[in-house]
Amino acid sequence: MVVLRIRSSHKRKCMFICLCIAVFIVYRHLDLSRAGQGTSRKVGLSANSSQFTLEGEPFRILGGSIHYFRVPRAYWRDRLMKMKACGINTLTTYVPWSLHQPQRGVFNFHTQLDLEAYINLAAELGLWVILRPGPYISSELDLGGLPSWLLQDRSMRVRTTYPGFTEAVNTYFDKLIPNLVPLQYKKGGPIIAVQVENEYGSFAKDEGYMHFIKEALQSRGISELLLTSDNHNTLKSGGVDGAIRTLKLQKVNQRDVQDLKAIQPNRPTMVMDYRTGWYDVWGDLHHVLPPEDMVSTVREILRRGMSVNLYMFHGGSSFGFMSGGLAEPSYKAFVPSYDYDAPLSEAGAYTQKYHLLRDLLSQFNNGDIFPDMPVLQHREAYESAITYQHLSLWDALSFTEGPFKSVKPVNMENLPANNRNGQSYGYTLYETTITSGGLLKSGDNVKDRALVFVNRSYIGLFKRQNMELAVPDGKGLQTLSLLVENCGRVHRGRDLDKQRKGLVGDIFLNSIPLQDFTIYSLEMKPGFIDSLYQAPWKALPETPTFPSFFMGQLFAYGYPSDTFVKLPGWEKGVVFINGINLGRYWSIGPQQTLYLPGPFLNSGINQIVVFEEQEGDYKVNFEDTPDLGMAADVQ
Repeated sequence: MVVLRIRSSHKRKCMFICLCIAVFIVYRHLDLSRAGQGTSRKVGLSANSSQFTLEGEPFRILGGSIHYFRVPRAYWRDRLMKMKACGINTLTTYVPWSLHQPQRGVFNFHTQLDLEAYINLAAELGLWVILRPGPYISSELDLGGLPSWLLQDRSMRVRTTYPGFTEAVNTYFDKLIPNLVPLQYKKGGPIIAVQVENEYGSFAKDEGYMHFIKEALQSRGISELLLTSDNHNTLKSGGVDGAIRTLKLQKVNQRDVQDLKAIQPNRPTMVMDYRTGWYDVWGDLHHVLPPEDMVSTVREILRRGMSVNLYMFHGGSSFGFMSGGLAEPSYKAFVPSYDYDAPLSEAGAYTQKYHLLRDLLSQFNNGDIFPDMPVLQHREAYESAITYQHLSLWDALSFTEGPFKSVKPVNMENLPANNRNGQSYGYTLYETTITSGGLLKSGDNVKDRALVFVNRSYIGLFKRQNMELAVPDGKGLQTLSLLVENCGRVHRGRDLDKQRKGLVGDIFLNSIPLQDFTIYSLEMKPGFIDSLYQAPWKALPETPTFPSFFMGQLFAYGYPSDTFVKLPGWEKGVVFINGINLGRYWSIGPQQTLYLPGPFLNSGINQIVVFEEQEGDYKVNFEDTPDLGMAADVQ
């Protein structure tokens, strides 16, 4: 027998080499199996033939939209894993300028708005990414995702080459785009394409605008495939040279597809927004698209060899005041839920659409095995919270920003609030003194609703269909107050420049314009809600005054679960949990519950604050199922 004696130094070298080989094999495996982690890429997504290619190989985009800003960050991984398990290979997301730059010179790319982390997570889970950075995105957001401080400029012309707008876009892109350049496909990242603006064909006020946006992206280092997205009748006016055109639709029409192919022959055909459902507005019904209709349309798209992106795959929630409004045929505001009747529900639950879609996509998966479907989160019907404390709006005014003095009314955007960036969302209170009663006329200068008070007693409501109020006579000087709510700037249309809120002009009493206003900004940010804990709350009286804040407590022992807030007997207002704005509620529906994600709760005591405008039941219910209202099929 021959015994080999290996010196310890050689032994350590051998072990080190073996370890290096093992590490190389593991990382090589991850490199090959994960989208977004390649290191030797030269040819990205290409549209130079009738079919997309990626790294020179045929590639079909099976995309789905999930917006990071509508999903609690703690649930990003869960939602993307469910997307991957359904057979989707590409994540698409809009980027909301209004949230990332709430004030001039103030940028937010952290926590809930950490876009880089979201894209890297998609890569980790094996998803490619199509980025839609705007600057305008629509998406049923207030002002289509444009920041409201743009409207401080009375001459502003958004979505054009007006210098005030292009300068603002350049400043924003200087912050946004450099963070995204390293995440592109040819640099080893998951971003395979970038959309230039959004459905500009329906706006099309400036022939040079789309070229400006394209150059703004490319000059900052965007080098992957560019695309545009429009409805079939605006494809020509919405495109730009050097970017492939794509369609938005809800049903496949042969003529629409032929029109697209005629505009760009020998190029891939893609439905960039196949609408899996629809949005909801206050005072209407909850819109749904039958599952069989969705699946048959997706099947037809795939049968034709086209690529597709599902808008939405998972809608999530428009927390806070980010929801916009609908301009036509008449103004209506969007509800906070962005469930969209999508394959994944607002709370991330599997729907019939999800299961049918997963079965369908399994037929087009080239033999790949889909990951297992993640287990659903537990949902809890917590014990109702009884509001036990009460704070009148008038007693909360000392905690607001202001007051501001002005001879004439000042619209929200031009108030000297938020470091002179104006007020974006929420309510604004305008107060002045009057010496007599009479006929009060708004002249359509109230945007969008106003509760009217004399000496802090409610006398009536101004809204778009109600522009006159009788003011009772009184003795001596009286205080006239108008609590004006921005219900949401419209998200699309050719009048975005005119979407100023608050009092946008004179209010007349007996044909004489009112003057000398004291103005309070009630944007209701988390800091304001937190500050209210120091306010002079009182025990809930038998007949509380309105508008008021009501406080209660939710007890969630152990690991908090998702739940749904329901407020039967309350009229209209806003719900805050631990300072987080869940969104508006309104008795007119259709939405009857607000989604409360478990990550928003603490184990133990949670503070609930309800701002109610007119009538309260003083009890907050928590249910384990959502109620989005009476349903009607999308027409």
